[in-house]
Formats: sequence, structure tokens, C-alpha cells
Amino acid sequence: MEINLDPQLSMALPEFKVGIIHYKNIIVEESPQMLKGRLQLFQESLFFDLEDTNINDYDEIKEWRMIFKRLGKDPNRYRPSAEALYRRVKKQQFLPSMNSAADINNFFSLKYKIPIGIYDTGKIKGDIVLRIGEKAEIYEGLNGRENQLEHLLLSADEEGPFGSPFVDSTRTAVTNNTTNALQIVYLPSTLTANSAKELLTSLSLMFTQINGGEAKTEVKNAAPRSL
Repeated sequence: MEINLDPQLSMALPEFKVGIIHYKNIIVEESPQMLKGRLQLFQESLFFDLEDTNINDYDEIKEWRMIFKRLGKDPNRYRPSAEALYRRVKKQQFLPSMNSAADINNFFSLKYKIPIGIYDTGKIKGDIVLRIGEKAEIYEGLNGRENQLEHLLLSADEEGPFGSPFVDSTRTAVTNNTTNALQIVYLPSTLTANSAKELLTSLSLMFTQINGGEAKTEVKNAAPRSL
């Protein structure tokens, strides 16, 4: 499975970078109490931090709102997923535990204020391209709605779009039957190569400690490397 960035996306967002983590031989199940407690305590602490804070002042969230605008999507109607999580916490609508994969995804998304998607690779067909959504493209999302994808940054396989930093589709969702998975980490553009590697290593280590299996990480950059 190859993962590439579409040239049109690279032209629109030359500073764009994304982390990719491939997981093999994992076991997804109900989260252990340690993970449930850690996610709950983090949200409770964050709730107090957010009482007198404007969520849009965070650099990471501000950047993703700007990315949505640059691609032609209104971030007030289509909020980047990390911002949506923060707004839930600010309203004290804490995220419930889902499973041992999704809970880690949400924890790190909250911790780093960035969108993160996780997908069952057994449900992905062929290679993957990250690109800009086209007119009339839609999918059923994990938010329980049919989502319009035009002008939205998305991930697509041979069958069409399945993920985005707005909301992911139900088609490739990770379940307790998942044994191989792909994680897409939408990294801040200001993150150095070493810091990006450290973030992906930290995330993948926690993931495999809880779900088992093996992990392989890489970073994809929109801008070509200087010679």
C-alpha cells in the first residue's frame, strides 16, 4: 500500500506534512482502565484550563482553521476534528470510551491539538492519496451524517474518500475485529523533523503497549526536499 500526496494539494499547502503509522497484528478491544482513567483525567484538567481560554487562540487549531479556509471550506461550519473535541470538553461533554484504538486517537488529538485519523486497512482498497475533495463527493461519517467533501482535505483509496481531518467515514472505521490499521497524523507545519519523529514514536509506543502488534512510522512532506 502506497500513500501519496496529490500535486494539487502540495501546491495549495506547500508547508503541509503528515505522519503515517502502519500497525500490524493488533488486538482492538475495550480500553483498559488505565487508558479510560487517563483520558477522563486529561479532559477534566483540560476543562479547567479552557474556562478562560479562546480555543481559536491555540496555534495548532488556528492553523487548521486557516487550512480549511485556504481550501475553500468554512471552518465555522466544518470544524477541524481537534477543535471539535476541544469544544466538547469546554462544554464538559467529555468523550466516552469507545475502544482501545479510538481512545488513544482521541487522547493524542487532545494532547497535541491536531486531527488524527485511524483506519482498518483490511477495509482499504489499493493505494491511498491525500487530496482535495471534489464536487459531489460524499460519505457517511462517524458523526452520523452524510458529509459533503468538496474543498475538504481528504484521504481516498480505489473506492473513493474515506477519511479527513474533519470527520472520518464509517466505511473504514476500526472495530474489535481490526487486526491491521493505518493512522494518519496531521502534523503542525512548524514541527521540526526530529519533533515529528518523537511525536509519532510516542504515539505508536503507547498504541502498541495497549493493542500489541508492530508499528512502522514515516513522515510525508508536501514540499520537495532541497538538494
